[in-house]
Amino acid sequence: MTGVRPRGERFRARFAVFAECLLTGVWIAVAALPLVTLPAALAAGSGHLRRTIEGEATGARSFAAELRAALRGGGWAAGLGLWAAFALVLADLALVRALPVPGGRAAGALAILAALWLTVTVLRAATAWRPGSAWRALLPQAARRALRDPAGSLLVVCGLAVVAVSAWFSAPLALPALGLLTAAALAVEHRATGTAATAPARAA
Repeated sequence: MTGVRPRGERFRARFAVFAECLLTGVWIAVAALPLVTLPAALAAGSGHLRRTIEGEATGARSFAAELRAALRGGGWAAGLGLWAAFALVLADLALVRALPVPGGRAAGALAILAALWLTVTVLRAATAWRPGSAWRALLPQAARRALRDPAGSLLVVCGLAVVAVSAWFSAPLALPALGLLTAAALAVEHRATGTAATAPARAA
């Protein structure tokens, strides 16, 4: 039948996307080495995967260009805020362990949930980012979607678990797994917002 691609061609196309996810994970890891560049690296990786899936021309140069654009659009501040929040969560957990008080376990569990919610929020904001978007607008929107779409957020958490297990087996395996995590977050955002995620949240 015309318009139906042979099974072998479909398999090669899907395998090519999978391989691109693994490569993108390595690019994200390298771009995120300064730590504060992590949200921008995730945004650039998400953009690269989106163009790959849509059949557009893309590569290392376009990834680097989007990385620079994401940093200029507030990516540095988002990265600093992310790690500052993680530091507060770790300090809270350390305090709970050092000073056993009534309700300490509940407070520790809440801190862990807050860290997961924060991570999911950053991932969902990064996949919704487009050139010209403002992080200060994307992050509150992503935080609300993370709460209103618990099923999608749980899928992203499962992706985080894959990265953690990969790192536990062998640290280098966590690098390509970052690409699979980004692809999962991209799919979740598309499922949750459809075409709405393609509209950039611009600064006022």
